[in-house]
Amino acid sequence: MGLGVDWAVKWLNLSAEAMAEHRVELIELDRAIGDADHGENMDRGFQAVLQKLNESPPETAGAALKAAAMALMSKVGGAAGPLYGTAYLRAATSLGDAFELDAGAVASALAAARDGVVARGKAELGDKTMLDAWTPAVEAAQKAADNGDDALSALQAAAEAAETGAAATDPLVARKGRASYLGERSAGHRDPGAASTALLLRAAATAADGASGGTGG
Repeated sequence: MGLGVDWAVKWLNLSAEAMAEHRVELIELDRAIGDADHGENMDRGFQAVLQKLNESPPETAGAALKAAAMALMSKVGGAAGPLYGTAYLRAATSLGDAFELDAGAVASALAAARDGVVARGKAELGDKTMLDAWTPAVEAAQKAADNGDDALSALQAAAEAAETGAAATDPLVARKGRASYLGERSAGHRDPGAASTALLLRAAATAADGASGGTGG
């Protein structure tokens, strides 16, 4: 069975829980190499996402992600709002009005989200940004889809790859964003955007695991 709107709404709810739970951790990561506001911004942004979903329940996964994009763009400050907003908007466009998503659709949506981050932030792999989590996640999801795996397996592969990618930013020297001003001093710290990306993609996989029992719409 594919995934649908129930999965997308559960994903966004679990994302909000993750941002609240890891708010201080993300603040501390950002304090080391940025403005110390990433955790606060992401927590506030996803509370706005939940409010938007409650006000107007979506009928498709794409509609849910579009609502999330609008909320994040309007409520999240700094670079994260435009970057994540664009990612969710591109993913929503990729999904269209589909009611059921297979692994291929999920992989394509993640790729569209990643491409949105690239278009907005102009970063490349290895720049010590959220892209270092997004890119391996996209590659893992696409590989799973190509192998004939289901949507849950694709998302689990993406989450694991994102977590590995986020950890791999620790020794990197930042080449983009505020962290790049620190030069060599940015090494030894995890990129907060990569960390939040890993949390969000893990939430997507966890939501899919729950939906796979038949509530995925």
